[in-house]
Amino acid sequence: QVQLVESGGGLVQAGGSLRLSCAASGRTFSSLSAGWFRQAPGKERDFVAAIRWGSAGTYYADSVKGRFTVSRDNAKNTVNLQMNSLKPEDTAVYYCATTSKRWSYESPITYDYWGQGTQVTVSS
Repeated sequence: QVQLVESGGGLVQAGGSLRLSCAASGRTFSSLSAGWFRQAPGKERDFVAAIRWGSAGTYYADSVKGRFTVSRDNAKNTVNLQMNSLKPEDTAVYYCATTSKRWSYESPITYDYWGQGTQVTVSS
């Protein structure tokens, strides 16, 4: 069993930055693939970014490519999402997810464990 807790959300002006962190317990995070998703009110949960186990690869949605960076901090057992040049359309609840199984990084159904989410609000 893996427990995930996100932190770092908040309110920021357009053009600003936030850094989200996802802390894992119950398993060494570096052995797991992990992803970030977001969900705006009334919309589906969308893929944002993912990192393969052992940091063997990173993946991004086109809408965030060049602005967001996903990384690991193995010493803290966290996966982080650095978000720069934020836009109002980035406003959503951001979720961290992970799996120890074979995955399709863009597909939420291939993830086994989810955090509770953290709100990111970008004002114009």
